[in-house]
Amino acid sequence: MGVVRLPRAVTLRRSLIALCGVLFAIGLSACGHQSPHQNFADANNDGDYISAGYITYQLQISRELNQYSPEDSAYLKGLPPGVSANIGPDQLWYGVFLWALNQSGHPATTADTFIVTDTQGNVYHPIKLDPNVNEFAWTPTTLKNLGTYPGPNTVASDGPTQGGLLLFKVNSSVYSNRPLTLFILGPGDRKLGGISLNL
Repeated sequence: MGVVRLPRAVTLRRSLIALCGVLFAIGLSACGHQSPHQNFADANNDGDYISAGYITYQLQISRELNQYSPEDSAYLKGLPPGVSANIGPDQLWYGVFLWALNQSGHPATTADTFIVTDTQGNVYHPIKLDPNVNEFAWTPTTLKNLGTYPGPNTVASDGPTQGGLLLFKVNSSVYSNRPLTLFILGPGDRKLGGISLNL
């Protein structure tokens, strides 16, 4: 029995259908889903976006800070009275740099309450930095629609992290208790969103 050759147009059509099917399957597998037990959105590590309230947040970078480094020492300026840049042997400075966008269609204010937790349930609160001394310090800001924070042409926006700084003093045990999670809190300390952090 001879080989039956399909017309070229039929072969191309079948190839396109198969390719579309593969791309559709990949798209479905890439779509995240939310656990019924999870009442907040979740993003994983640097570069991902998360909507919390009226604002969309992006984690630019999160990492340990070295107070003796010329770059990192700038992030430790504006500490409140009584808080030294020096830390104990069982502690470390940890910086979380966020970018924000208001896509709500009306003016909205960025979050001002955050916590970081580890897998053992330890909770860390950011240290309030003086924005008049530290130009990277995260400062709650009312953004117009499509406004961003940090604003364009600012030190924080143009700097290497391109985000506003949340500064934490954490126990060095966090390396054993990873992953860390940053929670964005709303009124009544309600969790609006969680972001898994690199360390």
